[in-house]
Amino acid sequence: MFTRISEIKSGTNVKVAGFIEKIRDQKSIQFIILRDFSGIVQIVVDKETQQDLLPITEKLSINSFINVKGKVVENPAVKLGGKEIIPDEIKIDSIAETLPIDQTSSIDQRLDFRWLDLRQPKNFLMMKVQTFFTKLMRDFFCKNNFVEIHSPKIISQPSESGSDLFTLEYFGEKAYLTQSPQFYKQMAISSGFEKVFEIGPVFRAEKSFTSRHATEFTGIDIEMANIYETEEIMEFEEQMIFETISAIKEKFGEEIKKLFGVEIQVPKLPFPRIKMNEAIEILQDLDFDIEFGEDFSTESERALSEYLIKKNGHEFFFITGYPAEIRAFYHMHCEKDPMIVKGYDLYWKGVEITTGAIREHRYEKLLEQALERGNSQEKLNFYLDFFKYGCPAHGGFGIGLDRMTMLLLGIPSIKESMFIFRGPTRIKP
Repeated sequence: MFTRISEIKSGTNVKVAGFIEKIRDQKSIQFIILRDFSGIVQIVVDKETQQDLLPITEKLSINSFINVKGKVVENPAVKLGGKEIIPDEIKIDSIAETLPIDQTSSIDQRLDFRWLDLRQPKNFLMMKVQTFFTKLMRDFFCKNNFVEIHSPKIISQPSESGSDLFTLEYFGEKAYLTQSPQFYKQMAISSGFEKVFEIGPVFRAEKSFTSRHATEFTGIDIEMANIYETEEIMEFEEQMIFETISAIKEKFGEEIKKLFGVEIQVPKLPFPRIKMNEAIEILQDLDFDIEFGEDFSTESERALSEYLIKKNGHEFFFITGYPAEIRAFYHMHCEKDPMIVKGYDLYWKGVEITTGAIREHRYEKLLEQALERGNSQEKLNFYLDFFKYGCPAHGGFGIGLDRMTMLLLGIPSIKESMFIFRGPTRIKP
């Protein structure tokens, strides 16, 4: 069995494996810096006493993959944890050619060779953090009595709107890749599951080239029954984010600061709230030409966020009070003002990360809202049927794991905050 480099102990005999990060060849000694997913260690070959290893070490190149058997010894002069390995045996798994990319390569060049780009310690840490991020959210949902579902990603009808859909042929019929598990989350609520969540792929056929958009990403979606106001969902989400970021800071805070130069800020509760009409007034005061009912541009989002972060000293804020005309047809309208929906967006560091809402669960009202927005009843019958036979009031939200990772670690583009990026011009590797 191999030992992870981070777990080696002085005075023990171990077998380790990894990529060669550096070779320092001196007159009588050769130093090999070996790296696996967990850490780095120095291998020391004495050319006079270990001549049997020289035919092997002479063949080695940077990024070759080898496995080493030997003894771990203390050496306080070694910066890599004060330990090194004196090898008894070195085996070559594969010899590496010179890499076609380095740290000066453009992001697109690095994405062409993503498997090589991922070897960077920063990317190792990113994937560890993202793994922990996912675990924390799943644990939070399970702690709150949620059931995990895995909904279909091939669907017969659009899950959000008629645009931005990937189409495919499905045994002679037209089908789509789902934009969201929204309809199936609501089906689960109608089934009596009470609270459900899903972590899985989401597809958006948007020709968007911003630093925060992708055509395929990992979505985290939840839906809860027996809630009637957006405040209930907002409180749930801010608690989830608070607990998640707190745990990440505790486990990875120092590593993140060292490799990414980012000091993780645990947000205070509650997050600031602001109504959309107030946000519009702020933007107008900042000389933006915007009226109530218009969507925010990237520039206006950034300006509003800078203003609110400075005012509140908080990286997060909710916006509520959106007009129904710019929200999904299945969002519930407010009783006091039917032109406004019971929904919200959550922003973090100037970027929208969540859309949440109370859903309309009354069949006749939902059908009315769907038809008013130009939807075909025939095409929506499969969804509308979920509400014909009794359904509790419910609501939920969706959040993107990759966008959250990007913002948490201060990564400049979502292209680098996911394992493999998909965009309008990128479908490889």
